[in-house]
Amino acid sequence: MAAEAEQGRREWSREDWIAYADRLLDAARRHATPGGGRIHFPGTEGGYGHDVDGLEGFARTLLLAGFRIAGARGEGVDDLIAFVRRGIAAGVDPAAPDRWVRPDEHGQAKVEAASLALVLDLTRPWVWDTLDAVTRERAVDWFSPVVGDEGYPRNNWVWFRIVVQTFLRSVGGPWSPDDIAADLARHDSFVREDGWLADGDDRSYDHYVGWALHTYPVLWSRMSGAAELAASRTAGDIARLDRFLDDALALVGGDGSPLVQGRSLIYRYAAAAAFWVGAIAEVPSHAPGRLRHAAEAVVRHFADRGVPDAEGVLTMGWHGPWRALAQSYSGPGSPYWAVKGLMGLMLPADHPVWTAPAEPLPVERGDVLRAVRSPGWIVSGTRDDGVVRVLNHGTDHAQPGAVVTDSPLYTRIGYATATAPLLDARAWHEPLEQSVALRDADGRATHRAGMRLLDVRVDGAGHDAVGVASAVWDAHWITGDVPDRNHGSGFPGDARRAGRLRVDSLVRGSLEVRLVRVEDLAAGLTEADLRLRVGGWAVAGGEPEQHVDGLAAVAVAGVLRSGIRSLSRGKAHVVTRTDAGPLGTCSAVPVVDLDVAAGRVGVVVLDLRGAGLPVRTDVSVRVEDDAVEVVWADGVRTSHRLSARS
Repeated sequence: MAAEAEQGRREWSREDWIAYADRLLDAARRHATPGGGRIHFPGTEGGYGHDVDGLEGFARTLLLAGFRIAGARGEGVDDLIAFVRRGIAAGVDPAAPDRWVRPDEHGQAKVEAASLALVLDLTRPWVWDTLDAVTRERAVDWFSPVVGDEGYPRNNWVWFRIVVQTFLRSVGGPWSPDDIAADLARHDSFVREDGWLADGDDRSYDHYVGWALHTYPVLWSRMSGAAELAASRTAGDIARLDRFLDDALALVGGDGSPLVQGRSLIYRYAAAAAFWVGAIAEVPSHAPGRLRHAAEAVVRHFADRGVPDAEGVLTMGWHGPWRALAQSYSGPGSPYWAVKGLMGLMLPADHPVWTAPAEPLPVERGDVLRAVRSPGWIVSGTRDDGVVRVLNHGTDHAQPGAVVTDSPLYTRIGYATATAPLLDARAWHEPLEQSVALRDADGRATHRAGMRLLDVRVDGAGHDAVGVASAVWDAHWITGDVPDRNHGSGFPGDARRAGRLRVDSLVRGSLEVRLVRVEDLAAGLTEADLRLRVGGWAVAGGEPEQHVDGLAAVAVAGVLRSGIRSLSRGKAHVVTRTDAGPLGTCSAVPVVDLDVAAGRVGVVVLDLRGAGLPVRTDVSVRVEDDAVEVVWADGVRTSHRLSARS
């Protein structure tokens, strides 16, 4: 398998990392404005306009420049330092044609201000301290509107205000201890179990947990103006990061792919940031070699697949350009938050992270099965194909009980490192892959956002272990339009309740036994009015193979095989969508349609597997009242009990 080839190759040296970073920086400098204050990468203008695009291009590239300058201790990077100084001088000059959009002119400038402040602090001896007095005064004036600004969203954005005000404090500028105290309290409200944080008040669990909510506290604590502010907090932040990394390492595929789930996926290998931050913070439970290897696996997953492109530019997409993967507001410079995944370059050549022997990812050592309680996930990774799968019963980027459409980025039952959710316009209205939905006579599918997590755990140990997760929800139809500004959430509309559904997932290896029960139907609906559709894993390629045999359907694309089989009658088939995802021109989803019978448990077996590997899906399931017994293909028996209907 490809995962085995990835494991056997030579590790990157620090010089390899530098060469990769410099390729990105060289391309960025070619796209700078004549004054150097903005960088305009090629591509369609973003939703916030040309001026914001230019600021975003400069600020996000500046992160990488800052890592390079700091890691080199200012030696041998004179041209890069000169480029940074020149860009800053132009950006803060109110009369410059390529000046930066100010934080009080556009909200996106508040995001980019944090990157600028971080780098000015990180490179202080070589950049800030060498700027002339007028430029420094103008920079302080440019940052100052953030003080007292209550217009920051109550999510990871709290760190943008904390970072900027901490920098202002360190250079004698205005700052507000009340602002910082309020933002730190807001951050603390995001803390969940086992080192996880939610990106706001909603059940928003995605890569922002690592590349923002764990990254900024560590970097902030090292800023010049932060020692007193962070003194009582840093130990707790590091302890949470340490625990989070247990799960984060298990979520990386054997080929280095991050989980394809959540918004801002065009940031790609920014998912490696948490591993570098772990090395910077010197977390106690994870050796530097393990963290470096994990970061390299993620970055090289993309580097080996044509990222950046032939011109050295990061496009809006995954492996190649695919604009629909970006949020509506994203511009050509947005993907450059990816450079957080190169953060290790800020560590000098003699740091242990560069000399420690590499240690394998969890899925490279063996099969993985773990419950992640905060997002409501069962994680199942298989060493022989390197695929890591997540069965999701607790994350929807919404509040419990919310009546909105399902976000394909958050609310599907399954996500993986080798597959992508369908993300075309239709996918926002009609759950298909990794869904359980009631369908009316017109074929309209219900949504499950607002579901209630019932349980997530691992029963047993070793070879006999099984992951168990379940949720219940009021299935609803939604009629409405996708908002112009789509940040990844489902959207509201005219809602109609269809009934209550419960799904239990029993997981071993590549297989899931999915138990589906219609708890009740809404008034005015009968069983004959509806069909129940269970969607499997989407695989994508040029022309996926399809095999259908009565109660079973299989789709094969490239090195992946997706299968579904009903143990409760019904009909199986494969649904295809064109240009619906970033991993191939055609996506194929095996599905099963079942009759609706309230109170009866439907049983469907799903699998996602390396196409060249043997598959044993001959699972038997017996259901008596609320007692379920599963006999897996290898003879292992699993007992499960469905709770009383709710």
